[in-house]
Amino acid sequence: MTRYVPCREFVEFLDDYLSSRLPAEERALFNEHLSRCPPCVAYMQGYEAARSLGRRVLERTDDPLPHSVPESLVQAILAARRRSHPA
Repeated sequence: MTRYVPCREFVEFLDDYLSSRLPAEERALFNEHLSRCPPCVAYMQGYEAARSLGRRVLERTDDPLPHSVPESLVQAILAARRRSHPA
């Protein structure tokens, strides 16, 4: 019997799935889940779009940051960037 991946598990491991960090067997289970769950497909597409926008924003270092952006958000983004791109 094949193990079923519930939506909650799919969402919890979505970053690993999109970054191809899941073992082949787990990735196959996630692909099976996507083939049967339109809400998770929509969620994944939105998540991918947000990741893409985030990467584009981080690439533009010459533009001044608007004053309306909270410092806590800036620090969270910088911390996430350091975790995903260690020096």
